[in-house]
Amino acid sequence: MRQKSKFVLGEIRTARALWGDFSSLALRGLTDLLCTNHFCIAAGDLLYLESRWYVTHAGLLRLALRNRCVGIDTKPVRAYCNPDCSKWAFKATVYKSPKCRGFVGHGDADPSNVSPLVHGAEMRVAETRAVNRALRKAYGIGICSVEEIGSFAEPLTSSRESKKLPPQPVNGNYGGPKIRDRLCQIIRQHQLDATLVKSYARFLRHQDAARGDPRAGRTLRHPPGRLGRERQEGPALSAQ
Repeated sequence: MRQKSKFVLGEIRTARALWGDFSSLALRGLTDLLCTNHFCIAAGDLLYLESRWYVTHAGLLRLALRNRCVGIDTKPVRAYCNPDCSKWAFKATVYKSPKCRGFVGHGDADPSNVSPLVHGAEMRVAETRAVNRALRKAYGIGICSVEEIGSFAEPLTSSRESKKLPPQPVNGNYGGPKIRDRLCQIIRQHQLDATLVKSYARFLRHQDAARGDPRAGRTLRHPPGRLGRERQEGPALSAQ
C-alpha cells in the first residue's frame, strides 16, 4: 500500500510539472486512474487537455500487455468504407483470455473528423480508434482516448504555452514531429520520391551545420540525386 502511494504521488508530481495545477476534481480522477490501471504519465499513457483526462493508444496497449491480453482482431466494415472519399470504418475485437468471447469496438475516420496532419492516413486512424474503443470496453476505461477526438487532438500544448512559444524554424531539428508529419503529407499530396526528399533534407541539415547558422537563408549548390540535376537547369533554390 505504501509503495502504491509513492507511485501515485510521483505520477501526480510529473503531471503537475507537465500541465501545472489542476482542479481537485481532475486530481481525484487522475488518482483513480493511477490506482486502478497503473498508467504512467512520463510514458505518455495519459494526456490532460481542456481540463479533461484522456488515455492514449500507447497507454491502452500497455494496459493490455500488463493484463496479458491474448489477442486483438481488426477488420474493415466494408459497408461504411469509401476509399475514393478517404472514409473508413473498422471493427476491433479484444480477447482478454483464451476463453473470452471478445469485446467489440468500432471506429471511423474521414477527412472531416481527423487532424489535417494525418490527412491521407484515415484508414490507420479508423483502425486505431476501433482498437481503442474495444480496449476501453474490455478493461473498463471510462475516459475517452485522445485518438478518438479527431482534430481536437492536434494542439497537445496548452493555449498558454502556445502563446509564449515563438514560431519554430523548419531547418535542422527545430521542427519536431509536426514538421515530419507535414513533410509526409506533402510527399503524399504531390507524389514525390520519399528517398530523394529525405536526401535533400539531409543535405540541407549538413549545409546548415557547415554554415553555423541554421536560420539563415542560403542558395543550394549541389543537392543530391535527380533534384540536383533539375536544380542546375532552373533558378536557385533557397531553404526556408
